Amino acid sequence: MSEQVVDSLVANEFAVELDGTPVAGVFRVSGLTLFKTTVDTPLVITKMVQRDPNSSFNKWLKDTLNAVGKAPTRTISVIAVDDGVPTRKWVYSDAHVQSVTYSDFDTASSEMVEERIVLHYGSVTHEWLA
Repeated sequence: MSEQVVDSLVANEFAVELDGTPVAGVFRVSGLTLFKTTVDTPLVITKMVQRDPNSSFNKWLKDTLNAVGKAPTRTISVIAVDDGVPTRKWVYSDAHVQSVTYSDFDTASSEMVEERIVLHYGSVTHEWLA
């Protein structure tokens, strides 16, 4: 009798890239989709607030704030990892920032301030890597 092994992804093993550059400090990604049928399904990235003005996300946010006319777009990749091995990849093309919100500042808390970035995108593709 053969034993069936169930293999599943763990939610805390993932990576995010912005135009191919790894992004550090991402806490959560929500809104992942295999395909989309409506244009109003956002991708939400929750990450730590970073001081470096030259980090890829901070540059994008500055470019967005300073944009005249069309908002600047980027490509966002979310990579699922299983035991250190990339297994799936979602690539969101023509993504633009819709909004940015922050967690509360609270003198009773020692938690990091979170930056919640809501993104809309033109298309999504999905790849099985392993």
